[in-house]
Amino acid sequence: MHHNQRPLVVALAGNPNSGKTTIFNNLTGANQHVGNYPGVTVEKKEGNFTFQGRHIRLIDLPGTYSLSAYSIEEIIARNFIIEDRPDVVIDIVDASNIERNLYLTTQLLELGIPVIIALNMSDMARNRGMITDEKVLSQLLAVPVVQTVGHKRQGMDELLQATIELVGNKDAYEPALVNYNKEFEEELNRLTQQFEEHRIAFDNYRPRWVALKLLEDDAEIKKYIARQTNGPKIIETAEEGRGRIESLFGDSPATVISDRRYGFISGACSEATTLTAHHRHDVSDKIDMALIHPILGLPIFAFLMWLMFNLTFTLGEKPMEWIEAGVAGLSDLMIAILPEGLLSSLIVDGIIGGVGGVIVFLPNIMLLFLVIAILEDTGYMARAAFVMDRIMHKIGLHGKSFIPMLIGFGCTVPALMSSRILEDKTDRLVTMHVTNFMSCGARLPVYILICGAFWPQHAGNVVFSIYALGVITAIAMIKLLRSTRFKGMSAPFIMELPPYRVPTLRSLVIHMWERSWLYLRKAGTIILGISIIMWFLMTFPMKSEFDKDYDALAEAATQSYQSGQITAKEQEQLIASYEGTKAAENIEHSFAGRIGKLIEPIIQPLGLDWRLGIALFAGFAAKEVVVSTMGTIYGVGEVDEESSSLRQKLASDPKYSPLIAYSFLVFILLYMPCMAAMAVFLRESGSVRELLFQVGYTTALAWFMAFVVFQGGKLLGLD
Repeated sequence: MHHNQRPLVVALAGNPNSGKTTIFNNLTGANQHVGNYPGVTVEKKEGNFTFQGRHIRLIDLPGTYSLSAYSIEEIIARNFIIEDRPDVVIDIVDASNIERNLYLTTQLLELGIPVIIALNMSDMARNRGMITDEKVLSQLLAVPVVQTVGHKRQGMDELLQATIELVGNKDAYEPALVNYNKEFEEELNRLTQQFEEHRIAFDNYRPRWVALKLLEDDAEIKKYIARQTNGPKIIETAEEGRGRIESLFGDSPATVISDRRYGFISGACSEATTLTAHHRHDVSDKIDMALIHPILGLPIFAFLMWLMFNLTFTLGEKPMEWIEAGVAGLSDLMIAILPEGLLSSLIVDGIIGGVGGVIVFLPNIMLLFLVIAILEDTGYMARAAFVMDRIMHKIGLHGKSFIPMLIGFGCTVPALMSSRILEDKTDRLVTMHVTNFMSCGARLPVYILICGAFWPQHAGNVVFSIYALGVITAIAMIKLLRSTRFKGMSAPFIMELPPYRVPTLRSLVIHMWERSWLYLRKAGTIILGISIIMWFLMTFPMKSEFDKDYDALAEAATQSYQSGQITAKEQEQLIASYEGTKAAENIEHSFAGRIGKLIEPIIQPLGLDWRLGIALFAGFAAKEVVVSTMGTIYGVGEVDEESSSLRQKLASDPKYSPLIAYSFLVFILLYMPCMAAMAVFLRESGSVRELLFQVGYTTALAWFMAFVVFQGGKLLGLD
């Protein structure tokens, strides 16, 4: 039936002592011959046999732990796979030593030749208390996995069956590859683009693999590239890339690569392998025993998050006061220079008030990002996702969905973009729909402002409670969405568990600065623009007819002072209060005031008034603007010169109470994402319907939760 087809070429690869020879002998029996590879004394074993009428030529590659081309065996194995391009590589993996054996597997997958994994010696592994679920492993690595016991000749037919099937189905073969982190992938992309520009010839190599080898400083590949026309240029680029990686991670690229591979493997194994008797003993594993412990993991994670917000708060307090003082000084300077009128108001209230209000929180933002960078670079973030994996599985998502959510603590925009790591469309949409509940860095200034005003002693704890509420809401909403609009099981994934490392100062600073700079840039562009618009909305149309003639009243106060009826201090206070009431009437009359009044009936049951309504309205554009808008409202309606900071003004406002403040925070936490995030949501989901659903349901939920907080609090007499 298949006689006229060429024989299938199958290579056997694996670590020394993985039982490869036994399987080779089982399959080929007596039909084998031994020669030497040309030019070297390494044995070359080949065998021929027929299976289901298909002729198979089996090559036993020298046993190696890796394909890094350090030893002659590695070079032979690698060159055979690349140059002779067998139809399939059967990778023999010792199941009782699976993590070390899969290291070679990750490298085989990167070569792009179809791979089948033979989980060998599974009986020994079972005796040692390790059970690997080959179905899960196969799903995670996206390659066929067959259990075999070489010395008992078990699983041989299944292995060959899988080989034939894989050859027949070559086009659909798309294995999982290790994802080296962001900066590393950027270097790889830079190199592969250069390959195209300089028209590098690849013969049988895959460009990404060549790029990886150049960063790894692989001597063979460097020789191969150097021989080509523009080769030296490429090698130079690779050297620069190596330098950048080295200074960022404080380690050679080769170490970073092997760390990521082991992280990938250890993530795959912790999903696919159950240990009946614990026998994990290296340092990283010992730390993991605590950090990803089924019971201890969550409290540790919660404690670290709590610590993060308290640090952000306490350490940020002083520098924040310095910036506040600087901004106030700048305002005073402008008031002194500029003639009173619209221009002065625009610059002082609109621009300095708006942008200054946001820049004040830069120290907190930088601290938050610094802590996140430390958690990411040490390898803890991956553990956090792993800890959440258990909970996430129960509610119908994968732990990997928690990664975009964690990124959401920084900013919703990259969080939505990173949801691409979820291959499953449903998983991706559900994750995107709840990412908004993870408090982004832009909301932090609002929390700090409000908590500093109403709970100065316990600000850090109140902020933590809001973040925690966000996480809990996200989890509840996943459960709800999964059981209503988005039914179905979620696809399994590899959660990479990179080894712990001490982060380099340089990498921390770069990560912190990149994100803080985005925040600053936003303050200088988007927020500046919106602050001006909000100032305009709060200033026009100007009111010409006031309830009382405030100018005349001020005049009267001056006369009373001159005739000695009141003191200078009393005169000042009277005039200030008249100006304040006049300004407040002006705001109420303005476009913004009208919008606020329009929203007021809707938000009144939540304890919020039209001024907070204006702030919420402004928050559609960007969450930071909530702060600058409050600043403008209180700046334009300047009442009492004594309390300089916005916090004190809020705290001393008779209309607000801690309960109202908390209700406001809950609303800010949950309602729709900012414009930038909505634009990205639309681009990533490609569906206007999903965007409208996102905006609608988050805002409705925000209203409902704030309603429960405020009305419930009133019933309990907390108001």
